Amino acid sequence: MSIEEAYNDWSSIYDQNQNKTRDLDKAVTEDILSKYQFETVLEMGCGTGKNTVWLVSQANQVFSFDFSEGMLTIAKDKVQSENVQFQKADLTKEWSVQNEIADLVTFNLVLEHVEDLGFVFSQAYQKLRKGGKLFICELHPFKQYQGSKAKYETEMGIQTLDVFVHHTSEFVREAMENGFRLLELKEWFDQDNGLEIPRLISFVFEK
Repeated sequence: MSIEEAYNDWSSIYDQNQNKTRDLDKAVTEDILSKYQFETVLEMGCGTGKNTVWLVSQANQVFSFDFSEGMLTIAKDKVQSENVQFQKADLTKEWSVQNEIADLVTFNLVLEHVEDLGFVFSQAYQKLRKGGKLFICELHPFKQYQGSKAKYETEMGIQTLDVFVHHTSEFVREAMENGFRLLELKEWFDQDNGLEIPRLISFVFEK
């Protein structure tokens, strides 16, 4: 099953299944981005719109992209606002918006499905205005080292998706090579005690 087919299949239950990674990602996004101001957002990999709901409340315009029609259908039903435009797109291909249009580009739980970080960071740099922010929140590499990856439960059992492992240094290196500077890097735990392997890692870069 391809990644696109898997997410189409997953879409109908994505919001209902227990998912600590999904829930923590939503909390992290709001926690980090509430410190910044932005008017136009490119949300790359919006899924079912779990973060779109909040982004639309903060920005004047949100362009939300995903390559899964199933996920987009759920998102469109969930977020009914004149401030958002949903579009099917493959973020590993040229992005179909004008350059220097956005104050913020977001990647949430999507880059594990992208092999070439350099290309998507290059696209993000082109689409951001000067001073714009690139926000990333992904499954922590430490989790990936232990074999954790995107998966969901069905009546036929656990469906596991193929992913790429990106080290922390790779995120930083590829961003800097494409013109960004690092503003924030933070690790996030299920329990805020720092005594376990972190579940998520987040970055904020600036153009």
